[in-house]
Amino acid sequence: MNNLPFLLIFIPFLFAWYLNFSATRLDRLHHRVETSWANLDAILQRRAALASQIAHLPEIDFASNLILTSAATQARSADIAARSEAESGLSEALRLLRDESEFPHQYPEVFAEMDVITERLRTAIALHREAVASTSARRRSLVIRVFRLAGKAPLPVTYPFEDDLL
Repeated sequence: MNNLPFLLIFIPFLFAWYLNFSATRLDRLHHRVETSWANLDAILQRRAALASQIAHLPEIDFASNLILTSAATQARSADIAARSEAESGLSEALRLLRDESEFPHQYPEVFAEMDVITERLRTAIALHREAVASTSARRRSLVIRVFRLAGKAPLPVTYPFEDDLL
């Protein structure tokens, strides 16, 4: 019995299936990175909104109001290139306000909400970093590189501000 014709059909079919599987898996990983970034961005926007709300509390002094409002506005409106610096600035402003003022004791419910947002942010950063790491590792695969299965999708990245929040 001659299996050569069967093998000549089956092996290219199997290889084509593997390429399709690899491309689909990589596409899902890229989608996971985009989804994790969207979630992270939403939490960052909520944190900036809460920081702006804290800045307008009645007892806050003018200098703290100015610093916090400026940092929150920059974090909300920064483009992706300046986002990391703006988020780091907001983190530092919030840290200063918490460490050097009595506001956390005067407004425990607002700062409790900030603590919840910070925990969500840490979780979102961990998920985003894991998604970026797994996608980057998959893109380094020989099959992905040789057959250019990543297409024109940009290489996923993490941002320096993520280190400030962990």
